[in-house]
Formats: sequence, structure tokens, C-alpha cells
Amino acid sequence: MTAHAADDRRGVPGERPGDSAPERVINPLQRLIQQRLRDRGCSYGEVARRGGLPRSTVYTLATTRNLVRPPRPATIDALARGLDVPVSVVRTAAAESTGLHYYDEAPAGQRDQDDQERELLIASIDELSPDDRRHVAALVESLRNRASARKDS
Repeated sequence: MTAHAADDRRGVPGERPGDSAPERVINPLQRLIQQRLRDRGCSYGEVARRGGLPRSTVYTLATTRNLVRPPRPATIDALARGLDVPVSVVRTAAAESTGLHYYDEAPAGQRDQDDQERELLIASIDELSPDDRRHVAALVESLRNRASARKDS
């Protein structure tokens, strides 16, 4: 009788040998985690240990397609350590996985005050209730539509 270690990567799309079906559409954070697992030949557990996270957290982030909100900043920092990538890479992938787009550099021509306001908005999104986030999203969409209408006029 031969004992086999449990595969720490069960359920990861594209990880089954002989799986010729095309990979499902995955979000940027899933893609980042899975690529680093493949590149480094490591498991969820190894990433978790290196980053100081529960294995279940790494597994959940790697397999959850529709994240409701980005992981907490401490989780992003720990995941970056575990994956051995810059924090900004994980932060960007996590934000994009929830439909947000995070930019480390301000677009050209923005003043310092604009940068501070932008940082405040991005940093505080996790503190809002789901209902408040919907209100903010509706306000932003309304402002974007208004700006687009002005350009078209």
C-alpha cells in the first residue's frame, strides 16, 4: 500500500493532468496565485506558511471567481510575501478582481490634492457597507456619464 500526500492544489482550474478542456475564465487574483504556484512548484500550504496566512485563505482567494470585496490590506501584504511578489502586484490583482482598478501612479497632470483624495477613496472602500458602496458606485457612474456627455457636446 502506497501513501500519497494530499494534493494541496485540488480544484484549481487547469491543474488536473490530461485536462484538455479550456480553462474557465478566472479573475486576475486567481490568475496571479495560480501562475505563482505553477512557476514555483509550491502548494497553497507553502504560500500560506511563507506569508503567515491560513491555508484556507490562500485556497479561497485562489478559487473564488467573484470576489465581493478586495482582501484586507494585511491579507494582501501576507499573500505578497507568500507568493514572493511585490505588494503592488497583489493589490492591483485583488482590486481588479472586484471590478476596481488601482493605479500606483497618478495620471499625468493631477495635483497633489487630487492624489490625496484618490488615495482616501481607494483606502476607505473596505470600510463602507455594501449598501454604501452601491451608493458610491452609482454616484461615480453618474459623474462619469455627465463628464462623457460634456465631451460629446
